[in-house]
Amino acid sequence: MDHFSRSWTALLAAVAGLPDEDFARPSGCAGWLVRDLVCHLVIDAQDVLITLVTPADAEPTVDAAGYWKLVEPPTGDDPLDALIPRLAAAYGEPRLLRFHLDDVGSAAGRAAGLADPAARVGTQDEVLTVGDYLSAYVVEWTLHHLDLIAHVPEAPGPPAETLAAARALLERIAGGPFPGSFSDRDALLVGTGRRMPTGAEKAELGDLAVRVPFVLG
Repeated sequence: MDHFSRSWTALLAAVAGLPDEDFARPSGCAGWLVRDLVCHLVIDAQDVLITLVTPADAEPTVDAAGYWKLVEPPTGDDPLDALIPRLAAAYGEPRLLRFHLDDVGSAAGRAAGLADPAARVGTQDEVLTVGDYLSAYVVEWTLHHLDLIAHVPEAPGPPAETLAAARALLERIAGGPFPGSFSDRDALLVGTGRRMPTGAEKAELGDLAVRVPFVLG
């Protein structure tokens, strides 16, 4: 839960510090501008709030790694993916989008801090503990932090400890470690298809080379 708080706090601070003009830059999410990504984070924060107040009595069906499903790369045809740019544009001014994320995002952070890690919640037809749910979201926040700064190099990046935690969970999902020569950032970018591996990296990946990217959904 500490990693959840640190990764989310760092991401909210990075968005808060962006100049207005940076909202029109591309993000690391294919087809989305930074403003679109920030709009997606508002919806993510709402999802966290909804899930944390959706208790479940059943035994857990997934853990933090099992929460993520491997999906095909986005094509832009998904209705929600297509809605995001239109919704983001409707805000008109970056300050309104920034305010909404700070408002909902701060509430999500407070709710996570107050939640019992051992409690069970239901989401997406699965049951898992709050601790596992929040651990799963460390990957979401960290990857989207990297997406946010992909074309905004002067913006602060994710904390080192949450990069390491996100990498560790991605390796659990992948079923094996990425090469030790890969930085945590490169393991996440290459592992999720946000960057193509170089020839040398592909050779180091070995058997994993034919399995990347791991697109999480």
